[in-house]
Amino acid sequence: MIRHFDYDAAAHRLDIEFVSGRRYSYHEVPPAVVEAMRRATSKGGFFNRRIRDRFRFTREAA
Repeated sequence: MIRHFDYDAAAHRLDIEFVSGRRYSYHEVPPAVVEAMRRATSKGGFFNRRIRDRFRFTREAA
């Protein structure tokens, strides 16, 4: 589900690239949430439970 993710700590922005090629930026994501995602066995499951539908996002242009 998730190909790659990166976190900008200064901006509290989580950038995620999905295996579909779509890229999204999730805003105002606390560092603790990102750290928990890094430790999660299933990044996709964690995303669905703790990030999707909880943080404002923007879709990056293709």
